[in-house]
Amino acid sequence: MSQSNLSARGIFTSKFGIIAAATGSAIGLGNIWRFPYVLGESGGGAFLLVYLLFIIGIGLPVMLSEFIIGRATRMNPFGAFRKLAPGRPWFIVGIMGTIAAFMILAFYGAVGGWTLEYLYKSVTNQFAGKSADEMVQMFESFRGASYRPLLWQIAFMLLTFLIVIAGIEKGIEKYSKILMPILFITLIVIAVRSLTLPSLSDKASPMAGLKFLFRPDFSKLNANVLFDALGQSFFSLSIGMGALITYGSYIKKSDNMGSTALIVSLSDTFAAVLAGVAIFPAVFAFGLNPQAGEGLVFNVLPSIFNSMQGGYVISILFFICLTVAALTSAISLLEVVVATFSEELGMSRRKASVISTLLITLLGAVAALSWYVFKDFSVKNINDVTGEISAFNFFMILDYISLKYLLPLGGLLIVIYLGWFSPRDKVLKELSNEGKLKVNYFKVLMFLVRFVVPIAIIIVFLNEVGVF
Repeated sequence: MSQSNLSARGIFTSKFGIIAAATGSAIGLGNIWRFPYVLGESGGGAFLLVYLLFIIGIGLPVMLSEFIIGRATRMNPFGAFRKLAPGRPWFIVGIMGTIAAFMILAFYGAVGGWTLEYLYKSVTNQFAGKSADEMVQMFESFRGASYRPLLWQIAFMLLTFLIVIAGIEKGIEKYSKILMPILFITLIVIAVRSLTLPSLSDKASPMAGLKFLFRPDFSKLNANVLFDALGQSFFSLSIGMGALITYGSYIKKSDNMGSTALIVSLSDTFAAVLAGVAIFPAVFAFGLNPQAGEGLVFNVLPSIFNSMQGGYVISILFFICLTVAALTSAISLLEVVVATFSEELGMSRRKASVISTLLITLLGAVAALSWYVFKDFSVKNINDVTGEISAFNFFMILDYISLKYLLPLGGLLIVIYLGWFSPRDKVLKELSNEGKLKVNYFKVLMFLVRFVVPIAIIIVFLNEVGVF
C-alpha cells in the first residue's frame, strides 16, 4: 500500500495511542465485575496465577497473530485473508470476525445503555434511601417494563458512532488516549476509598475482601476452574472478532508489535484485578453477598454507595468507569464493521459509519427490548446432562452464538493459518520490522501458535458447547 493511501486510510501516530486503543478494546464490562467474581470463587491467587499463564501462553500469541495479519496486509479482516490467500476460502475467517463484531455490538450496545441509565441515576441521586430489594426492583422495572433501555442504547451507539466517524487519529486514538487514563484513575480512586472503609468485624472488613480475591486456595483448582481461566484469558482480550486485525492494520511498520501486545495483555489483566480491589473490599465491609453476578453491578453496588460516606461521588465515578469500559470496547467492534464496509464495498468512511451504526442499532434495539416488547420471543434450551430447560431471549441468543461459536472458531482459524499456512520467513519479517528487531521468542511463539493454542481453543470450545 502506498504512503498516500496509507495516510488516507489512517494510522496510529504513537505507541501510546496503539496501546490505549487495543487495551480499550480488551477491557470491557466483563473485566469490571465478572473477572473479580470468578477469581474470588475459583481459588483467588491460585486462579490468578493460572490465568496469567494462560494470558501469556494463549492470549498473547493469538493477539500477536492478529496484529501480524493486520499490519502485513493493511486491511480489514475480510480483505486481509483475501489478500493473504487469494482464491482460497480463508476469507471466511474475516467474514466470521465481521459478523461476530456486528452481533456482539448489537447486544453490547444494550448493556452500554444500561450503564448510561445508571450513570444518570447516580448523578440525579436516585439511589438515595433505596433498600437492596428496591434496587433489584429498580433494575427489573427499567429493563422489563419501559422503553428506556432502547433510548439509552441509541444514545450509547451515537457516542460510539461520533468517535469512530472521526477516523483513526482524530477519533479512536485521540479518545482512547483520554478515556483509558480516566478508566484507570477512576478505578484507583474507588479502590482507595473501598480499602479505607471501616470494618464491622473480621469477616465484614475490607481486608476480608482482599483475602477473598488473593489468598491462594489450590483446593479449588479443578477442571472447571481451569476451563474458566482459559476461557477468560481468551475472551477478555477481544480475540477472534477481527478487532485486533483491524487495529493491527493501523500500526506503523516501525512499532514493536511484540512489546505492544505484551503491554496490552498485562494492562487488561491489571484492570480486571484493580476492579476486584475496588469492588470486593466494599462488598465485604458491608457484609453483603459477593456472589451476585450481574446484580453485583446494578443492585448490590448502588446499595453500598448509598450507605458509605462520599458514596454519591463514588457512585458517579464507578458508573463513569463502567461507561468508559463499555465505550472503548464498542469503538473497536464498530471499527471492524466500518473498515470492512468502507474497503470492501467502496464506501466513504462517513457513509460506512452511518450505515454500520444504523444496522447494528436496529438489531440492538430488539436486544435492548428482549425483556419487554420481545419478552415472549425465546428459544428453549435443554441441558443434555441435567435435563434442565432454560429459555434464551434474543439478547441471550446473540450473546451465545457470537461468544461460544464465532469467537473461538475465528481465533482457532487465525492461529492455524499463521502457524501452518503462512510462510515462516514472512511472519518473522513482519514481527522483526524487516529484521530491525531481535525476536528471540520467535520459535517459542510459533510452537505455541502451531500446537498449544489450537489445542487449548478446541478444549475451551468443546467445554463451552457442553461436550465436557
